[in-house]
Amino acid sequence: MGDHTQYGLVATVHVDDYLEGNIKIHELTREVKEKDRIRHVETTNANTGPVFLTYHASESIDKILDKVRQAKPVYHFTTPDEVTHSLWVIEDKKILQALVDTFKSLPCAYVADGHHRSKSAAMVGKRRREANPKHTGEEEYNWFLAVFFPHDHLKILDYNRVVKDLNGLPEKEFLKKVSQKFDVKKVCCVQVAKPAEKHHVGMYLKGEWYTLKARPGTFDESDPVECLDVSVLHQNLLTPILNIGDPRTDDRVDFVGGIRGLTELEKRVDSGDMAVAFALYPTSVEELMAIADAGKLMPPKSTWFEPKLRSGLIIHTLDD
Repeated sequence: MGDHTQYGLVATVHVDDYLEGNIKIHELTREVKEKDRIRHVETTNANTGPVFLTYHASESIDKILDKVRQAKPVYHFTTPDEVTHSLWVIEDKKILQALVDTFKSLPCAYVADGHHRSKSAAMVGKRRREANPKHTGEEEYNWFLAVFFPHDHLKILDYNRVVKDLNGLPEKEFLKKVSQKFDVKKVCCVQVAKPAEKHHVGMYLKGEWYTLKARPGTFDESDPVECLDVSVLHQNLLTPILNIGDPRTDDRVDFVGGIRGLTELEKRVDSGDMAVAFALYPTSVEELMAIADAGKLMPPKSTWFEPKLRSGLIIHTLDD
């Protein structure tokens, strides 16, 4: 995608690694989506899309995969979104065993994207164990499909917010309230408004761009969740000023992935669909890992990963 390249390993992961916390999460799931995913797995009897996992980069794993990539790929194609996918199949048993041994030495992995897919796959496996009096632990339902990427290959884009109204506030009153927690500056254009560092937010309102800089004391720098830019925005602006509740269920707020660019924010506001838009600085992979290691959870819609893998390219069936 553009000048970005990343290589990963597609494999199946044991359900127990998820249930026992060896695969760490950073996001809550929604019951409705869990049930939908479970129904999909049960109906197709397969994992049709991999869970996106990451791990602390390992030189040993990199060397093995670099060697694999010297061969001709089985598949090599470019999708309509101009992302090129290449797929190699590893059949050499020595290489496979080396990968298994090296991954065993890793302390944990992290769900980067696919919290609903991973939880639903684990729940299906757990249900089938309980329903199978002849369960041995070797059945295919004990594993689910995943792809592992080293953390230094990942690209996280901004995940931006748009809000339908100003909670009944006139524009001047809204800006006055915002300025109590942020240094507010009107700027010329979207290029200047795009955040270049943490704790800076771009805001689009009534055809104008503003930069917002969080003031000292508005967030807890020692807390890995509280100092996330999504948390700073929600706790100092979206909730107290715009009265946005749970962002997973509040229909006054919507989310725009960074792949669509900040011009999409302008379109949503200029069309009258939304009243105000906020452009955020991307969350880092290191922040994601630190939060998962601390056993904490990120606010919903904190990360947007690109490129996204094609579902259906590799399928893991749950039949033996």
